Amino acid sequence: MARPRAFDQPTVLAAAMDQFWRRGYEATSVRDLASAMSITGASLYNSFGDKRSLFKRCLETYLDTYARRRVAELDASDDPISGIRTFFDRLIEASLGDRRGCLLVNAAMEVAPWDPELAELIEESLREIEDGFYRALARLPASPNHQQSRDARATARLILSAVITLRVLARAGGDQDRLRSIARSAVAMVERWRAP
Repeated sequence: MARPRAFDQPTVLAAAMDQFWRRGYEATSVRDLASAMSITGASLYNSFGDKRSLFKRCLETYLDTYARRRVAELDASDDPISGIRTFFDRLIEASLGDRRGCLLVNAAMEVAPWDPELAELIEESLREIEDGFYRALARLPASPNHQQSRDARATARLILSAVITLRVLARAGGDQDRLRSIARSAVAMVERWRAP
């Protein structure tokens, strides 16, 4: 009896993620995935389950590799405003350099409407990013005159909406000036929080 073919899981997952990222969930077939991963369809099913299970695994890998790493960098920043500015600078650089968009945002538009379990994962993941902005805002010293009027949660949601807008526009071919204008507006909103 032949032994199953060994393969490097991170490498084949990266290949599968690229297929989903470039083509979307529906347009990517199991045959496309197996070919890109350089494994047989049987190996794909044996190792990762069905297409949906593989997509979920790819989404988790994407979150760990990109989104959660960026939030961790924001959490580690000495100055929350500089951290948010850097977050947007890196996001614009990534968006202009890779027109696949954001796998999480792509999935929110394509998959979430018909898959409640994946919709919950996507919502939780977006909340993780929002929470990162919330924590950054909470670290800003408050002006005694304005402390009661600040709503960190609402502002964190507005920053998240700027991130999503930026990613969608970049995928649609948005130009650099437009993306930078969105980022500048988001950072300016945060700068108004800084105590005088």
